[in-house]
Amino acid sequence: MDVVALIARIALAFIFLGAGFGHLTSAEAMTPYAAAKKLPRPKLAVQLSGAYMLVAALLLVLGIWPDLAALALVPFLLLTAVVFHDFWRQESPEARQMEQIQFSKNLSLLGGALAVFVLYASDPHPGLTLLGPLF
Repeated sequence: MDVVALIARIALAFIFLGAGFGHLTSAEAMTPYAAAKKLPRPKLAVQLSGAYMLVAALLLVLGIWPDLAALALVPFLLLTAVVFHDFWRQESPEARQMEQIQFSKNLSLLGGALAVFVLYASDPHPGLTLLGPLF
């Protein structure tokens, strides 16, 4: 079961590794979208969110406090879903559909992050970690 838990951590972290790297390397391209959502200091917000995702994902993959790493993704996903993927405010049917898909994806990832949190915060918890759970 330890190997399955490791695979789950890697699979959950995969999207955050790519997105975090993208936020850091393409901050200029992503800044107008963040500005359109009325984030203060949008370029900095893009860069900080990229760093946040990368740190949480790396901690998760490496098994460094995997419970904390998974839990750290929860508020990020909730805020991203509500602020960035506000499908209920979209007037265009195409935009509404795209934002609803992204909103649903974020909520599904949030569920996965909570499941990994519970898995590692429980006693006994799976192994194959560099540092065990913090909670």
